[in-house]
Amino acid sequence: MIKLDILSDPICPWCYIGWSRLTRAMEDRPDHPFVIEWHPFQLNPDMPAGGMDRRHYLETKFGGKEGALRAYRPVLAHAEAAGLTMNFDQIARTPNTLDAHRLIHWAGLEGTQTPVVAALFRAYFTEGRDIGDPAVLIQIAVDVGMTEKLVTTLLAGEADAADIKARDTHARSRGVTGVPSFVIANQHVLSGAQPTETWIAIIDEIAEQIRQSQQ
Repeated sequence: MIKLDILSDPICPWCYIGWSRLTRAMEDRPDHPFVIEWHPFQLNPDMPAGGMDRRHYLETKFGGKEGALRAYRPVLAHAEAAGLTMNFDQIARTPNTLDAHRLIHWAGLEGTQTPVVAALFRAYFTEGRDIGDPAVLIQIAVDVGMTEKLVTTLLAGEADAADIKARDTHARSRGVTGVPSFVIANQHVLSGAQPTETWIAIIDEIAEQIRQSQQ
């Protein structure tokens, strides 16, 4: 098996698109060698704990309403091509994602990391839910089989918050400036939402290398 580390943020639309494209490749190649682990990277590490009005956030970031619309047109086009529904008009707030990353970390300890990440993407982009809200995070955890009481207790405190921030800082120190970023076998790095065809080619190349090594 081959380790595939994915650095992402659950409010990053390109991360959602990139994951969808990778998922299609893995569905096309069900014998793929990847073992996936998700790692934290906050697009907005200085976001207030309670988040920010999304319209204000976007217009500030992109220089007004028209700038925000221009920035998100290609996102919507690529999301539609990937078969994803992104209801940006339903998103009221841009959250601080520290707690979401903590939940992803805990899910990894229970073997439910990818289902939690996928649920976070859907909750934010399709359902317009505030994934900075502990109640939303708890419901997502429960839906994938995590223990409600434990997650509630952990979210109420600061468990693993410092570790998540340190891992984010470490990624930046290693040269990561944006997400998604994919690290294959701790050696090869791919940045951005790679096409499904690229992932299929990579999987096929790895399979051929494995086949040759076994001869």
